[in-house]
Amino acid sequence: MDSKFSKPKGFGEILDHTFSLSKNRFKDFFMIFLLLLGPVYLLQAIILLISGTSFFRESKGGGDWFEQFMTSFENQGTFDAGSFGADIGMAVIGLITVILGPITEAAILFAVNHIRKNEEFTVGSVIKQALSRFWPMLGSSILFGLLVFGIMLVPILIIAFSGVIGSMANPVLGILLAIGLFLIFAPIIAYFLTRWSFYFGSVVLDRQSPGLGRSWRLTKKRTWPLMGLYIIFYLIITIISFSVEGTIGLALGNSVLFTIISNLVTLVTTMIFSVGYAVMYLDLKVRHDADDLKEMIEDYDRTSFLN
Repeated sequence: MDSKFSKPKGFGEILDHTFSLSKNRFKDFFMIFLLLLGPVYLLQAIILLISGTSFFRESKGGGDWFEQFMTSFENQGTFDAGSFGADIGMAVIGLITVILGPITEAAILFAVNHIRKNEEFTVGSVIKQALSRFWPMLGSSILFGLLVFGIMLVPILIIAFSGVIGSMANPVLGILLAIGLFLIFAPIIAYFLTRWSFYFGSVVLDRQSPGLGRSWRLTKKRTWPLMGLYIIFYLIITIISFSVEGTIGLALGNSVLFTIISNLVTLVTTMIFSVGYAVMYLDLKVRHDADDLKEMIEDYDRTSFLN
């Protein structure tokens, strides 16, 4: 077993291990994403071209560079209003992405687990392993989605209702009340979502569906550090995406080439997050197994003492 996986890691060690793996095995990880999601993004580019979107940013007459840049994004969908076929095509692409996304993440989980065990693997082999878990992943993800919907719906209704009622008395009071309730509910929602979020690793690697109960057990006493890691990964990914896409967007506008580059950046950032998720899950397993062993030793010592 790889020694980096054999002991529990701290906050910084998980981040360091994630970026180290992403760098050292970039070719394998990126190829997984490229093989599964690359054809979808290529189809998207073809639909954009057919719908009349320029491959490069079209020059806009008049106005300074900022006005031209913003003008290129006025029609965000890049389709004409009557381009119903293109809209349908993009909807289909979105559905395909939703289906292939979990398969891609599962393949990354299998790949990182092979690295943990010092086992050789190929891109094709981990994709096949991921496909073998498709239906359990789908069912568990639907259940998780319903839980997310339910746990968010009630607070949203309470915040909206309270904000409206408060605004009737005083607009400022309504806004402050809504913000206050949001600050109260947000950490609670984040807590529960974090506790359940590792269901996916349980379904994929441990073959336990739906995995919500196991996720709850694995995250015991680790919820807040995990929430912090999620926030850090989100910030890093957001900064990378904004920096690259914002800079390129100034030159290319909302063109097909910009969409292609933006999708490539998305592949890289999603890959980093997926590797981070795998490292976090395997670290939880190490901690949980160590706690189980500790409890077994304590039970054995108590039994021996009584005897």
